[in-house]
Amino acid sequence: MIVTTHLYDGVRSLPLDVELYQHADYLPEGKEDKDFVKKPDIALKLVNQTLKRKYRPGIVLIDGGYGNNSTFLKELESLKLNYIGGLAKNRLATVINPQTEEKQSEKRLDEIILSLLSEDWIAVTLELERPKTVWVATICAEINGLEAKRNIAIVMNASSVSEATEIDYLITNKQGDRVTGEWIVQTFSNRNYIEKFYREAKGWLGLKEYQVRKKESLIRHFILVFTAYTFIVYQQLMGGLRKRYANKSLTTFAGTLEAFLTGISDNFLGWLQNNMEVFAEHKASRGFIWG
Repeated sequence: MIVTTHLYDGVRSLPLDVELYQHADYLPEGKEDKDFVKKPDIALKLVNQTLKRKYRPGIVLIDGGYGNNSTFLKELESLKLNYIGGLAKNRLATVINPQTEEKQSEKRLDEIILSLLSEDWIAVTLELERPKTVWVATICAEINGLEAKRNIAIVMNASSVSEATEIDYLITNKQGDRVTGEWIVQTFSNRNYIEKFYREAKGWLGLKEYQVRKKESLIRHFILVFTAYTFIVYQQLMGGLRKRYANKSLTTFAGTLEAFLTGISDNFLGWLQNNMEVFAEHKASRGFIWG
């Protein structure tokens, strides 16, 4: 498994750093092994490397595995960073009335959601690859393990809890009038562009199947994957491959990659027709017979 940091400013998307996470089950001495490092600790190391490069993110977007870790969130706050992260549905929270500061009894998030009224929810359309409408409600609460109040957005894929099949709980330490349910969910949806990169890189460029033993191997392959990915996306945007190797618009990464492979095959076959003896000799030097 890999842990990465990724920079996105609404236009440009750039992987920054990558580290190899080794599960304790695969180490000789388990969690006591000298090479075992917890994922949140790896993530903090990468965040600090980002800051050393003079990048200071306006908002750090983190998934549930890290957002549910109070120690990790406190470390981000000590670095004066704002974040949005996922919470588990069984996380305990105390809802606070923003007008009266009155506190309710502590409950699980999946219990709190049942007490929300229909007028507490607003519909928000996310402009992703395919537009998606979600329903969002916001609460002010104290979270078990954290000090002070936090804003929590509850996001679901239907207009009622009974009909929802996907419910997410997002926490942020950012304060101010700007911090609404719509702002939280729209901002967090920027992770989609990051996930799109890794989904396409893993699915089409082999990162998913790649086995690494050392960090150096991981970094070399990661650079190769990112370079190839950038080239394919550039060709998709500029239309260079379509002019020579496609008879339709190349609107997807997969389609552009297919045109690229077609071009490579065409160029190779053209070269092979004039250099069969060179290719046969090359194969023979490696112990193969080609004919």
